[in-house]
Amino acid sequence: MSLLIAFVASMLVGCGTWLLLQRRLSRIIIGVGLLGHGANLLLLVSGGRRGTAPLIGVGDAADFADPLPQALALTAIVITFGVTTFLLALGFRAWQISNDDVVEDDVEDRYIARRAQIDREVADEIEAERAQAAEEDRR
Repeated sequence: MSLLIAFVASMLVGCGTWLLLQRRLSRIIIGVGLLGHGANLLLLVSGGRRGTAPLIGVGDAADFADPLPQALALTAIVITFGVTTFLLALGFRAWQISNDDVVEDDVEDRYIARRAQIDREVADEIEAERAQAAEEDRR
């Protein structure tokens, strides 16, 4: 059963990562939710076997469930809820301003892309000059 849960968790994380790489803010928000659910399932699998509640009482320590994955799962739920709420507010505000939820490239992104293109052109020119110089040396 835990192998099935681990597989489902990995599928959730994979789909969430794919959605995070999309341009639409609504898909990004759903991707964050899927990542959070995948993390919670991975924490559930890492908790090991089921046991009794980790409370103060009489009994063998091996009978108790490990409380650390439970605490981490609660923390992950709260963090996912906060991030999702923030992204929903951000998406709502973006929708109010532009009536669209597409995340566009900003000026810095375009500058970096243009700079990379110029660097490729310069590298191609240098390579062509080296090839020409090597050809002349062979003559």
